[in-house]
Amino acid sequence: MKKLIALALAALMIFALVACADSTKPTEAKPAATEAKPAATEAKPAATEAKPAPVDTSEGPALVGVSMPTKDLQRWNQDGANMEKILKEKGYEVDLQFAANDANLQVSQIENMVANGAKVVVISAIDGDALGTVLAQAKEAGCKVIAYDRLIMGSDAVTYYATFDNTLVGVMQGEYIEKALNLAAGGNYNIEFITGDPGDNNINFF
Repeated sequence: MKKLIALALAALMIFALVACADSTKPTEAKPAATEAKPAATEAKPAATEAKPAPVDTSEGPALVGVSMPTKDLQRWNQDGANMEKILKEKGYEVDLQFAANDANLQVSQIENMVANGAKVVVISAIDGDALGTVLAQAKEAGCKVIAYDRLIMGSDAVTYYATFDNTLVGVMQGEYIEKALNLAAGGNYNIEFITGDPGDNNINFF
């Protein structure tokens, strides 16, 4: 079950990049979808080589919780909707929640997912350092955790991490700046890099 969901998430990264490409330039930025491995070494997953135990569906479809950060950006709406659609097509029950960019609300929503018996929770974290306690609860309850797009820090409960090749994204950003300013022709420029929310570990790779 975990591997199936992780593969579905890898496919969804393509949908996410298409959404970004529709709203930003340049269009030449391409995802490294094939390089997005479900289990990143940073996540320190617990024994992902072991075969997962079969999911007990005797009481109905297994529940998968999906926690997206906000509805304010179209990509999260699309990612959440696509994820829900794919999982339902595979026979899972889905609890899709959006946390309005409120880390405390996201913690509360994940707590409810675990309490309601979710077998897996897929989380795009608002603050990757703020989920340690709730993920410890998920681990104790036997609920598997998949970090989506943003690595969750400070927890050993993360089983899979699905993302882009974020280092390549940073390279593409630099290449675009070089092209847009025609740096090859020389000249002096003052460039200030605004990396974003420290709670999003992706900025370190960009």
